[in-house]
Amino acid sequence: MTKHIVKYLFKGLVTAVLVALCAIVVTSISPIYDFAKPEPFSGPDLFNPYRNIDTAHCWKRANFHTHTRIEGPTNECELWPEEVIASYEPYGYDIVTLSNHNTLTAHPSDPLLDAKAYEHGYNLLKYHKLVFGAKDGVMLFDHLLPIFASQRQWQIDLLTAKCDILQLNHPRRTPLTTQAMLERLSGYEIMELDSGKTTENEYWDTALSAGHYSFGLANDDLHYPDSSSKIAVRCNFLCTPTANYLDVLHTLRDGCYYSMRVPDYGSGDWSVKQAKNRTLPRITDIGSKGDSIYISLSDRARRIVIYGQHHTTLAEIGNSNSLSYTLPTDEPYARIVAEFEDGAYIYTNPFARYDSSTSDRPTNNSTHTINWALTIVYNIVVLFIALLVITLIVGVWRPKKRDYDREK
Repeated sequence: MTKHIVKYLFKGLVTAVLVALCAIVVTSISPIYDFAKPEPFSGPDLFNPYRNIDTAHCWKRANFHTHTRIEGPTNECELWPEEVIASYEPYGYDIVTLSNHNTLTAHPSDPLLDAKAYEHGYNLLKYHKLVFGAKDGVMLFDHLLPIFASQRQWQIDLLTAKCDILQLNHPRRTPLTTQAMLERLSGYEIMELDSGKTTENEYWDTALSAGHYSFGLANDDLHYPDSSSKIAVRCNFLCTPTANYLDVLHTLRDGCYYSMRVPDYGSGDWSVKQAKNRTLPRITDIGSKGDSIYISLSDRARRIVIYGQHHTTLAEIGNSNSLSYTLPTDEPYARIVAEFEDGAYIYTNPFARYDSSTSDRPTNNSTHTINWALTIVYNIVVLFIALLVITLIVGVWRPKKRDYDREK
């Protein structure tokens, strides 16, 4: 009897492993793309993401990557939507977008504030995308193991076809997100910044240097509102007239915003944290004139740095609240980072070369075409492996000849 139990437990374990493998293989289907070669920004004009700045509407503080408790057995936060939104109020937040995993969470009080957002991705590598304005609900399909650039690009293409705007979430914390992959992927409008312990955003520069223009957002990716080190440590400041989603969407597409890394002021002393968050340094003026870019800050920064192609330092000044820089005509782009003594950082959106006579902004270099020969071969191989795994599953439970003999 014990022998039979062990045998069936072993068969069950093997079957579970094979079923998981089959699920990974089946969901690996994808077109195989030929990607355009990296092409740096170029052109006679300089794109200014702050060209439409209106000081009467600046600045509104926002977090766009926020988890809450939801109905059902799976939850990544203990607080309900209204409680999470309320937890941000003491820090001066005007906009909180609810973005639970693979589910739409309505704004609890005002439908005009509802971004119809969710974080897409069931996969094992945590290749997640923040979807704004999901038009047909949640996209259920995902590659359980998206190891190829073509798989990740296909997901971007599928999602952008049915949403308002798409953000690549925490690329630094997504395994197998290589430099080569970032040089290929395109079609997203926003890159999530400053995830993890580092204050650098080289991965953003990798994509920008390849000619993939995107704006940047820094978000809490909030799961634990009751932890002072998790809440109000990343944020964004938008120049938008209201917190209504349509106004916010217009601003996200237009680029008139900047992001911040914020220290955990008080290290657990909530009154200190709340007070300090109400007096953060801010941008008082930013823009471009001809080939010159400039920034002015409300507080003196320990240093202000201008980064360019391949994360190269183009200019730097210490102990100042302003900086101006003339971008060489052959320099593809520039973005500004301000670092403050207490550990706060400000990240601006990039100024980039383009031709205003042919486009209203720098290209995202989104050219990728299906390689039909490789696509057919690849998916046939995927189908063959899936059938092989299914055959193995059947074989595990098919009675052996000696079992028939025993029955006789």
